[in-house]
Amino acid sequence: MTALGKEFEGKVVVVTGASSGIGRATALMAAGRGASVAMAARRAGEIGKMTSGVPTARKLVVGADLTKEGDRQALIGGTLERFGGIDVLVNAAGIIGSGTIENTTMAAWDEMFDINLRSVFHLTQLALPSIIERRGNIVNVSSVTGTRAFPGVFAYCVSKAGVDQFTRCAALELAPKGVRVNAVNPGVVLTNLHRASGYDEEKYATFLEHSKTTHPLGRVGTPEEVAELILFLASGRSGWMTGTTISIDGGRAQTCAR
Repeated sequence: MTALGKEFEGKVVVVTGASSGIGRATALMAAGRGASVAMAARRAGEIGKMTSGVPTARKLVVGADLTKEGDRQALIGGTLERFGGIDVLVNAAGIIGSGTIENTTMAAWDEMFDINLRSVFHLTQLALPSIIERRGNIVNVSSVTGTRAFPGVFAYCVSKAGVDQFTRCAALELAPKGVRVNAVNPGVVLTNLHRASGYDEEKYATFLEHSKTTHPLGRVGTPEEVAELILFLASGRSGWMTGTTISIDGGRAQTCAR
């Protein structure tokens, strides 16, 4: 069996949302295990800082706004040009926003779906010819809100439920081609996701403290814990798994919304 530390040697991994949180942890962990990694985010400068220890020959940093079709094409096209193929696509980019069915604007709805679901669909389509050729796989970052309903984040919940169903449908269609598609469904993880949605430091600290009571294990998760699961699903160790949406949430999905 290949040593865990080298399990992605010779593989090419594309990670979106790579400047922070789960995407950042996944990109660094994949690089540490031998992969050549194409890392995309709006804040490309942040990626450059965090990857100073990754050999230049094994990294590609792409500044990309995933709501823009041209940026999505540039990410996949640039990866193919630089590394010659794609083995794994990790769709980790995402946003969250507050809003109910009554007060969510169409603009907020469209932005949520543009980043959380539409980009996943298009990037997968663009990468598929190479992934099929190399019998690679795709891992999507969903959420506990994809499987459970929560109040006050209406568009986010629906977009993540869409990611889960996208994962299952794509897995079914691509299985005959030897391509696996899976997703992870995190609970609250210590990332910049909520800060980016408008939480100031005080509100975020209060939210994290409250999350200790809503997650049965009594704490929030770390990006590295989720990255470990993502790379398990991306590796040969999960070779008989496809169409799965796996909770990694400290037991959050087992509770009632509160």
